[in-house]
Formats: sequence, structure tokens, C-alpha cells
Amino acid sequence: DGQRILTASADKTAKVWDAVTGRELMTLTGHDSEVRSAAYSADGQRIVTAGGGDKTAKVWDAVTGKELRTLKGHDGGVISAAYSPDGARIVTASGDKTAKVWEADTGQELMTLTGHDDMVLSVAYSTDGELMVTACGDKTAEVWDAVTGKEVRTLKGHDGGVISAAYSPHGARIVTACGYKTAKVLASNTRQE
Repeated sequence: DGQRILTASADKTAKVWDAVTGRELMTLTGHDSEVRSAAYSADGQRIVTAGGGDKTAKVWDAVTGKELRTLKGHDGGVISAAYSPDGARIVTASGDKTAKVWEADTGQELMTLTGHDDMVLSVAYSTDGELMVTACGDKTAEVWDAVTGKEVRTLKGHDGGVISAAYSPHGARIVTACGYKTAKVLASNTRQE
């Protein structure tokens, strides 16, 4: 609803702020290392945080700040985490060269996405929840079927590691960002820029 802002920090916490006044509303503590990313579920009722060095993601009640569950299973730091549009699943990206999909309500691991040759630095769902995109230090982004976990296509063309990838709000485009000062916009259903 635009009333709150969520931040992740190297101080091992995430914080929720009032978007109008800037007042701190709550601090989420429980990670043993830096919190690399934090995201709300679409309904605003849950928060997921990615713990870099502790190799976990945590799910929180967005109203009370209570920790609900810890997602464990990565062999490297968890760098990014996101909810599916319907809030039923969480996807995490890790330094172990994989992304994992979890059932949001139970924390059960549903699938592991493999195929990258370097750290997976970010992950995002398409607006319809049918696809996911991962960004990797191997200079590629991969598009995945969100139901089966099958790789749909590889997006290439950057001169350095792809540090972030996201879908446009209408889902027709993917934007990728490279550590070498470039970004690319691609049609989501093709490989062309």
C-alpha cells in the first residue's frame, strides 16, 4: 500500500519504516550475518530476508515482526529472495550457483534451479508468476518455468557479471544490470534486446 519501506543492512538486521514520516517501526533481528535483501509478499502480510553469510532466508510476520520460519538448504550465502505474486512460493538466489523455490507457508524446499556457472546474485518472478529470472556472475540471466523449474532461455550479451534482473510491471520486458555500468532491456519472450 506504499505506507511502509523495508530495508536490509550489513548490521544483520532488516528494518521497517513509515514511508511518510521516516520513523522506524520495527527491527527484524535473527540473522547471524549481513541481510543482503528483504522483500514483502504481495499482500503485505509477510517479509522474506536473505542472510548472506548464514546461508538462510527468514520469513517474518510483517505486522508483528515475529520470525515465522527459517529456510535452510543452500551451501552458500543467500543473496536475494522474493515472493511469487500469489504469495504461495519464495525463491532464493545463492552464492552456491543455484536458486531454490520454497513453499512459503511451510518452508519446504520444492526445487533447485541449476545451470549457472557462478554466484546467482538476484532472482525475480514475472508478474503472472509463470516465470522466474535469475541474474548471475557468469554474464548471463536465465529464465525459468516457475512450475517445473525447467530452464526456458539464456539471456546473454553483458561484458561482466549480471548483478540484477527484473520483469517490467506488465511482464513484457526483462531488464538486466551489469557490474560494468550497463543495463539491457529485452522482450521477455525473446532473446533480443
